[in-house]
Amino acid sequence: MSTALTKTYDSYHFGSSSDLTDRQLNQLIRLFNNPTNTVDSALGGRSSIATAQLEGVGAVVVKYYTRGGFIRYLVKRRYLKWGKTRCQIEYELLQKVRSLGVNAPEPISYAFRGGLFYKGWLVTREIKQNQTLAELSCADEEHAHIVMKEFIDQLSILIKNNIFHAYLHPGNVLVDSGDRVFILDFDKACLSRQNKNKLRNHYLRRWRRAVIKHRLPEMLSEMICTGLQNNYEVG
Repeated sequence: MSTALTKTYDSYHFGSSSDLTDRQLNQLIRLFNNPTNTVDSALGGRSSIATAQLEGVGAVVVKYYTRGGFIRYLVKRRYLKWGKTRCQIEYELLQKVRSLGVNAPEPISYAFRGGLFYKGWLVTREIKQNQTLAELSCADEEHAHIVMKEFIDQLSILIKNNIFHAYLHPGNVLVDSGDRVFILDFDKACLSRQNKNKLRNHYLRRWRRAVIKHRLPEMLSEMICTGLQNNYEVG
């Protein structure tokens, strides 16, 4: 996992995989201050996002960290800084899981502004021509059945390496036009202290709850349960 290059520019603190130019930094700052599209569905997570063309990089997604629950009515986008910011932690975890062979968005940069209380952003390369596994399963269950095999392989890597994904559900799994499966939203993900059996069971419970709650095809739960038992011997 490479160390991010850090830079402070116009009161924003940036970390990036490569040295961003002033033009790129100015473009990102404008994006940070633009209105965003908040995902309404519980399957879509709690973040706001915007897509744009970043000079010299191409299509990117900017994630704006926003609070959920009741506290969002009091403080929507500010966080208490205690050690690393949430955007830096997610940026670094994306680098780690990608190095392990997990298909996850490529991190381009993270940024935050503020001192004790800050706002944060994460910039990743856009995954084009995609739909969520939830959307695909409702539109074409047979097709979803095929791509589930790759998703199970990806999830097995997370379990093998004791990585806990806090928000894993069919809305945080993207399928691109080539049937590549990507796992999204590693905010609050971390290395787990649970043994692999407990970690696997945690994933299964949360996944099944999401399938039932959003009335998705039962196949999504059946395959993940069988697949983890057959493809990955948990120790």
